Amino acid sequence: MGKTRNYTGDILIIIAGLFWGSMGIFVRHLNDLGFSSIQVACLRLVTAGILFALILLIKDPKGFKLSPKDIPLFLALGLVSILFFTCCYFTAIRLMTMSTAAILLYTSPIWVMILAIIFLKEKFSIQKLIALVLAFAGCVLVSGFGGKVTVVGILVGLGSGLGYGLYSIFGTFALKKYSPYTVTCYTFLIAGLGSIFVANPADMLSKISAVDNKLSLFGFVLLTAVVTAVIPFLLYTLGLNKTTAGRAAVLATVEPAAATLFGFFVMGEKVGIIAVVGILLVFAAIVILSLKTKAA
Repeated sequence: MGKTRNYTGDILIIIAGLFWGSMGIFVRHLNDLGFSSIQVACLRLVTAGILFALILLIKDPKGFKLSPKDIPLFLALGLVSILFFTCCYFTAIRLMTMSTAAILLYTSPIWVMILAIIFLKEKFSIQKLIALVLAFAGCVLVSGFGGKVTVVGILVGLGSGLGYGLYSIFGTFALKKYSPYTVTCYTFLIAGLGSIFVANPADMLSKISAVDNKLSLFGFVLLTAVVTAVIPFLLYTLGLNKTTAGRAAVLATVEPAAATLFGFFVMGEKVGIIAVVGILLVFAAIVILSLKTKAA
């Protein structure tokens, strides 16, 4: 498109992926404090929603205006995508290793491809078939030999990938009419509100009351929202403005690698050779799929 070659966008997206990759550390710590995965999701989503609302208020106060006919779209973004994906992902992290949960999450581009073929009438191709086979083989290797795994863990892990993929489908339509700040603000506010109804708020409040150092807890929850939601989403949005969507999708796959490294160095998780091969196969599938999309 006549753009001058600039690696700023690439760097921002890679940094965003690194931030996302650290999510398991925060989830595990809050789980250890007694909060369930859904309650951790609630704390993160509500806090992030408030922070995104403050950012939108500063950046573009008029961005709060929505057309009534677009409300179902934002409900889908917040509830069907973000809330569902977050609850599934956090549950997968609790049930399995960080690296396994992250790889299952990153089957999302494959889900996007399938949904696009079904609902957007995109054509099937050899490249897409190869990507599907590689992704399936990679998930089998990671799930079967990647350490602690359960059937429920695999299912919720795949569910997180589906929910994450749905965000791309719904978000594509929303971004045609609204700014990224408006989309992220309402998405997280709706997801946060929805999470309150499923997080057993009475039990969550009792757990908060039982914590001796509440200031430390609130500070950690704020840090969780900032590090795993606000910063990476903003960096990714800024980076996307400086590079192509296909390239951004490939670069963002640094997250599973980052999650694996965080799991190995911080959480003491083991990563076997077979699991590494599985990770590489999933990476290859996502790269092939992204390059095909970019070419199109």
